[in-house]
Amino acid sequence: MMNVAVVDYQATDAHQQFARSLKETGFAVIVNHPIAPSLIEQVQNEWLEYFTSSDDKYTYIRSDQGDGYFAPDVSETAKGAALKDLKEFFHVYPWGQYPAAMSQITFALYEQATNVAKTLLGWVERYTPAEVAAGYSMPLSHMVQDSKRTLLRVLRYPPLRGDEPVGAVRAAAHEDINLITVLPAANEPGLQVKDLDGNWHDVPCDPGSLAINAGDMLQYASNGYFPSTTHQVINPTGESATRSRVSMPLFLHPADEVVLADGRTAKSFLDERIAVLRGERPTVG
Repeated sequence: MMNVAVVDYQATDAHQQFARSLKETGFAVIVNHPIAPSLIEQVQNEWLEYFTSSDDKYTYIRSDQGDGYFAPDVSETAKGAALKDLKEFFHVYPWGQYPAAMSQITFALYEQATNVAKTLLGWVERYTPAEVAAGYSMPLSHMVQDSKRTLLRVLRYPPLRGDEPVGAVRAAAHEDINLITVLPAANEPGLQVKDLDGNWHDVPCDPGSLAINAGDMLQYASNGYFPSTTHQVINPTGESATRSRVSMPLFLHPADEVVLADGRTAKSFLDERIAVLRGERPTVG
């Protein structure tokens, strides 16, 4: 079994528990955190209504800056996968496109999740061994200062119709690009994480919990000390297949000019990975 810690955010030893779990598994679950479950549920419900009942989303098609709406036909193809994921999503940035019909509560979630993410990154920084920290170009907490890249991605996985391409899944196995991801519990299960032996484990979607994982940027900056977790969203069966799944990960990103390691900036790292997701040939720089 994966030794993923369930960490009480308010516990006196929460820092150590969290950093240890992230080191050993790339993953942790946080409970008793500052984000109200009612806020998460309200944001989920508002976006589900928007995705399912409004064509207005097509007026916010993604821009060159990566904000806005991504329709199912232009959705991501995970690295190494042959088929696009079965999902649609909206990229929310404070500076980006945002539906005029929506309330502003999503930005409250963005701010609160970002604050939690920054706190957790501070815990990682605090419990990074000195020999590993010596390889950081700057303290981890400084990497995210003035960043405009931190992203709240609102995903809807539509109900399955039964005519999906053979082998298509809601989200094929992948790793995140960023430093750390804060994921409030989704409204439906389906998220799985992979252990070091290649076995998959279900992630609980208990209301009030946050799933946290390390991303490729943290793995790269720490020279592999904090592993980037492989995860996926499997297709539901039975009654669950008739329902939408809404997920709202917050991806904590460094500022563009931050050097992660070996002279590579966060911006060049991000551009390479996005090119892969879009099926383009990445330009290394």
